[in-house]
Amino acid sequence: MNIHEYQAKQLLAEYNVPVPAGTPARSVQEFKNALATLPQGEIVVKSQIHAGGRGKGTFTDGYKGGVKLVGSKQEAEEVAKKMLGNTLITHQTGPEGRTVHTVYFTEASGIEKEYYLAILMDRDSSKPVIIASTEGGVDIETVAEETPEKIIKVYVDPALGIQAYQCREIAFALGLEGAAFKQAVKLISNLYRFFWEKDASLVEINPLIKTPEGNVLALDAKVNFDDNALFRHSDIVSMRDLNEEDPKEVEASEFHLNYIALDGNIACLVNGAGLAMATMDIIKHYGGNPANFLDVGGSADEDQVTAAFKIILKDPNVKGILVNIFGGIMKCDIIAKGIIGAARSVSISVPLVVRLEGTNVEEGKRLLNESGLNLVSASTLDEAAQKIVELAGA
Repeated sequence: MNIHEYQAKQLLAEYNVPVPAGTPARSVQEFKNALATLPQGEIVVKSQIHAGGRGKGTFTDGYKGGVKLVGSKQEAEEVAKKMLGNTLITHQTGPEGRTVHTVYFTEASGIEKEYYLAILMDRDSSKPVIIASTEGGVDIETVAEETPEKIIKVYVDPALGIQAYQCREIAFALGLEGAAFKQAVKLISNLYRFFWEKDASLVEINPLIKTPEGNVLALDAKVNFDDNALFRHSDIVSMRDLNEEDPKEVEASEFHLNYIALDGNIACLVNGAGLAMATMDIIKHYGGNPANFLDVGGSADEDQVTAAFKIILKDPNVKGILVNIFGGIMKCDIIAKGIIGAARSVSISVPLVVRLEGTNVEEGKRLLNESGLNLVSASTLDEAAQKIVELAGA
């Protein structure tokens, strides 16, 4: 689960991670009260969407920049009015962009030097890794590719937690000295504690800055959380912004379905994440394009399968559906009943190819064959993929 920058900074401040003062506003009527919390002087106005590249983004009406530095509160109001309710397009949003429902006013900070700091899970080592660089405020992937020597990595033993010497090692590698060094050590320690206690999957500070006065601040913040741990954090769940999510994905989550919308035209309904990935791969192999990732899980019932079909058919780009089920815990006859039930409650007007294998497969096939549904049966995944690509193309 993702949250907005202003929400991330509110959480970081609770862990004594220094951030610039700021207040969000969700309507024009809230602008003056929000700005009243900030001192006079320069103010940064930030569009709040779940995407990077906001500063270089363009609104659909031609207004440029989703992050603006202005000289007064009056100017901040004028800029915010141009952002709120407008659609911002960045390199991460795609051409459709994202509508700005919240504007964030923050006090401007003087910048002497920018750094990069992030904590995430390293899958290879199964440990949290802290990544830092003296090159903040830029694309860290480019830095890693062109100047890898500027990337610092420190792995943390999850059983021991972060050690003081590791915080000092990172601060030293960033070239910090004196009071800034001490502040950075404390900031890194607190940031890791936040990452661990809140079950985050990513905490990214870009840029981390040193001000001319020698203070270290988290100027921007991006935080993602592990969905599987959200049951422990009701406060974080309340921060979820459904406006930033695909409506189909929101509906799927209500039925405990793992659904991710893609830009292809062949919908997939599969049980198991690995099998779903393999199904998408083989569709691509035979020249098709998956319209979604959809894992109904190992214990889905008829209602969930019916819901899955309804969600799939809400995508106007879908020209065909491939059902690929390996019956283990999820029995093939249950899936078959779900397909039949969905077909009778939802008008399936696109080609449907079904491949069943595993527990109760013969009963599942019998139910489908006797249902009278307009579907194509396949014995292997290769055969199923070839058929649906051909039918969807036709």
